[in-house]
Amino acid sequence: MADHEGAATPIPFLDLKAQQRRIGPAIRERVAAVLDHCQFILGPEVAELERRLADFAGAGHCVALSSGTDALQIAMMAEGIGRGDAVFLPAFTYTATAEVPLVLGATPVFVDVDPDTFQIDVAHLRFRVEQVRAEGRLRPAAIVGVDLFGQPAPWAALREVAAEHAMFTLDDCAQSFGATLGGQPLGREADATAISFFPSKPLGGYGDGGALLTDDPARAKLYRSLRSHGEGDTRYEVLRTGMNGRLDTLQAAVLLAKLDAFGWELERRRAIADAYDASFAALPGLRTPRRVADSESAWAVYAVLLADEAAREAAQAALRARGISSAVYYPRPLHRQPAYEPHHDGAPLPVSEMLASRIMALPMHPELSDRDVTRICAAVAEAVSGIAGAPSPAIS
Repeated sequence: MADHEGAATPIPFLDLKAQQRRIGPAIRERVAAVLDHCQFILGPEVAELERRLADFAGAGHCVALSSGTDALQIAMMAEGIGRGDAVFLPAFTYTATAEVPLVLGATPVFVDVDPDTFQIDVAHLRFRVEQVRAEGRLRPAAIVGVDLFGQPAPWAALREVAAEHAMFTLDDCAQSFGATLGGQPLGREADATAISFFPSKPLGGYGDGGALLTDDPARAKLYRSLRSHGEGDTRYEVLRTGMNGRLDTLQAAVLLAKLDAFGWELERRRAIADAYDASFAALPGLRTPRRVADSESAWAVYAVLLADEAAREAAQAALRARGISSAVYYPRPLHRQPAYEPHHDGAPLPVSEMLASRIMALPMHPELSDRDVTRICAAVAEAVSGIAGAPSPAIS
C-alpha cells in the first residue's frame, strides 16, 4: 500500500516549496535583517552578494542587477552595440538572448547548435560571421555564447573567433552558474558574464534578479552607472542614458541564504543526472544528454531526445498519467518565432529545428529523493518502451 500511495504522489518539475522547507529559517533570518534596517535598494546585502558571487566565480568584479535580461542589455549597452551591428547567438535558446539586441537596434544573427551538446556550433558560427562580413551591411560586433541547460559553451573556440574579428564576447550564463570548465567555475570565459536568478535557475531568488561578472574594472564601473539611470559619482549627476536595473535588497538576502546551500545542491543535481544517465543508457528510442568535455554541469535542465515529436507527446502523456511532470525546452527555435522571423536572413538551421521537435526535459532539482529518481526512471523506461516501434534516435 505504501508503494502505491507513493506512486500516486505527483513529482513536480521544480519544487521550491520543498526547498523552502529545508532552508526557510535561514531565508527568514536574512529577510528579517533587511526589514530591520529598511535599506531596500542597494542595501548592504547587495554588496555582500556581489563579493560572494565574484569570489565563487573567481571574477574580479560583480554587479548585481534586476534580471538576467537586464544583465544582457547593460553589457551590450556598455559596448555601444546598436543599429548596424550584428550580434551572433544560438538559435536554440531562450528569447531574452535575441530580444536584447533588437531592443538596442542591433540585428541578431542566428547560428545553429551542436547536435550532441546543444551548444553553439563553432563551425557554423565562423560561416555566419564570414557571411555577414561579405554582405557588408552589418558590422560583426558581438558573440553571445549561451551555456545551455547547465553546460558550458565552447569558450576557447568562441574567444578565438571573436579575436579574429575584434568582437565583444558575452557569456549568457543564465542557466549555468555553478558549472565548471577546465576545472574552473564559469564567470571568466568572456569579456562579461550575465547571470540570472529567476526562481527556476540553479541559484534562484524569489523573484527576478541577475548580475554581471567581469575582470575589467572599467566595465564594472560602467555597469554600475548604467544600472542606476546612468548616474555618475553622485545620485543626481547623470553622465549617460541608463536604466533602472538594480537588484532589490530583499532578493539579495534570499540569494545569500541560498548561496550557503548552493554547493550541496549542485552535488545533488549531479548525482541525479548520473542516476538518469545510468538508467537510460540502454533505452532504445531515447538519447541522454552528452556531457561537454572537461566540464561539470550545473544541471539546470536534464533534457533527453525522443525519436520524433509524436514519440515525445506519447512519452509526456505516459509520464503525466503516472504523476510525473516534464517540459519542452524549447518547442520552437528563435528564428521560427513570430517576433524574430522578420529579422532572420533565411539561413537553414536544421539542428535547432530537429531539437525543438524531439527534446523533453525531466524533473531536475535537489529536492528529488532517491525514491523519486527511481520512480522517474521506471516511468520513463515504461513510457519509452510503450511507444510502438520507437527507433533509437540517430542524429545527422
